[in-house]
Amino acid sequence: MSPVPPGAQEDELGCWARVQSICVSLLKVPLMFGFLYLFVCSLDVLSSAFQLAGGKVAGDIFKDNAILSNPVAGLVVGILVTVLVQSSSTSTSIIVSMVSSGLLEVRSAIPIIMGSNIGTSVTNTIVALMQAGDRSEFKRAFAGATVHDCFNWLSVLVLLPLEVVSGYLHHVTRLVVATFNIRSGKDAPDLLKIITEPFTKLIIQLDKSVITGIAMGDESLRNRSLIRVCWLLPTLSLQTAAVEIGPPLNCTAPGHCSTKVIESLHNITRQKCEHLFTDTPLPDLAVGLVLLAGSLIVLCTCLILLVKLLNSLLKGQVAKAIQKVINTDLPHPLSWLTGYFAMVVGAGMTFVVQSSSVFTSAITPLIGLGVISIERAYPLTLGSNIGTTTTAILAALASPGDKLASSFQIALCHFFFNISGILLWYPLPFTRLPIRMAKALGERTAKYRWFAVLYLIVCFLLLPSLIFGISMAGWRALVGVGAPFLGLLFFVGLVNALQVRSPGRLPKWLQTWDFLPAWMHSLQPLDRLITRATLCCTDRCRSPEGWEEREGPRPDKARLGLDNPALSYPEEVPSPAVRVGSPRPPLHGATRL
Repeated sequence: MSPVPPGAQEDELGCWARVQSICVSLLKVPLMFGFLYLFVCSLDVLSSAFQLAGGKVAGDIFKDNAILSNPVAGLVVGILVTVLVQSSSTSTSIIVSMVSSGLLEVRSAIPIIMGSNIGTSVTNTIVALMQAGDRSEFKRAFAGATVHDCFNWLSVLVLLPLEVVSGYLHHVTRLVVATFNIRSGKDAPDLLKIITEPFTKLIIQLDKSVITGIAMGDESLRNRSLIRVCWLLPTLSLQTAAVEIGPPLNCTAPGHCSTKVIESLHNITRQKCEHLFTDTPLPDLAVGLVLLAGSLIVLCTCLILLVKLLNSLLKGQVAKAIQKVINTDLPHPLSWLTGYFAMVVGAGMTFVVQSSSVFTSAITPLIGLGVISIERAYPLTLGSNIGTTTTAILAALASPGDKLASSFQIALCHFFFNISGILLWYPLPFTRLPIRMAKALGERTAKYRWFAVLYLIVCFLLLPSLIFGISMAGWRALVGVGAPFLGLLFFVGLVNALQVRSPGRLPKWLQTWDFLPAWMHSLQPLDRLITRATLCCTDRCRSPEGWEEREGPRPDKARLGLDNPALSYPEEVPSPAVRVGSPRPPLHGATRL
């Protein structure tokens, strides 16, 4: 036999390596869909965990109508309850039930709907925290997640006072309901739950009517567990019952029903639910905490593995091609329609999965990887807001005839609130403040990673609770505290803008914030404190005396990955020494709030 030429051996090895690479890539695709499925299921279980831990508290909050009659308190209740149950659909369904039953007026329910819109955006912000390992990815992911928060907060800041003064949402939706002859329709489709429920039902099943019942004042449900133990299983289908029994069940009076009705009632049996916590002796809170820990572990694991798989698949020419397709505008005459087309896509995808949280959480890793730009993610998120209201409208259309008008009006209030927000913060490029705000938050968070946790706690817990407490003291207290705070916020924003664009128009002492103490215009003092606290349990506590003076704090920060010169802010860039009498250094190094 003649020996094989070296070139042929190399070609054969190269061919085999390419085959192996293709096989590995093909194997990664089903793995990616598997992790995505577990990721979505973990979001569902996470929502159930929050409902078990705080669902009854949410019901108690909704029960006090005296509180809900205050618009600001109603807004905060909507935020806190949606954060507690991790589902705007659950909080909205409670609101619709209360309005339908006459326990809550439509006008009082509108601020709560606005609050639920804010509370639902906490999920994708939590998901963005999972990409904190890579600074650039974290910067993009957090900006992409918080653009939803910024849009909702800005919309509420403008539309809530307008609604209190004019009641425009109430009047417009009442006119729509009165104009159209609306009839009961089919319930909204559960396309995503068809896929996820077979798995999630094996873990936990909840009786959400307990929360709604507590909110509507049914004290008998207070000691009842939210964990579903059994459910009714009719052996006769509704069509068969309609044909055999006939309307209206042939009952002339209570206790005087036909034989067929009694027989059909006997055919209704109870079947035991089969999930992990069917016969658990643990209370709802303990089960909720167990599920919370488990779902967060699964969510974090799946997200990390998803990001790694996407990183390996979406690289080189593939990534460039996908980025070009997703982020490219339509041809020139129709380029202005690109964002609106993205809104339609976002609304359609949210309608399919029936959850804005799932959709925005799914695109957050892609934003972090740079596959989707924040400019494209913004209209997708706005479309998602519209899509989640569409499913609420379909659900309202399934209400009985006597409850249809009020249910449909509340669903329309949610829809028109989001449409009004889009008209405020999207059509003109200079009005797209949420993008600029989210980018600033992303840059700040990339530099100080702890800022993301602080942002979540302040924006979704501390600030709403503080506003709620002040609003309960009355309008005078709320205006007395809120007006100066908003005035100060506006002044700081205006001065910051002038410091960047026209510093000459400001007095010399106001051209920088250096006249203030460092903790009032920089996060560096707090960052040093957190860095020292973090290192307290490491070798820093065992370091020789005088180590800090020799090495300085910066190497410690570098070890933690908290230092990145490319992302440094002006106040932290070392400036050359300035002697007395020398000209003032350039203003690009000025400190801004």
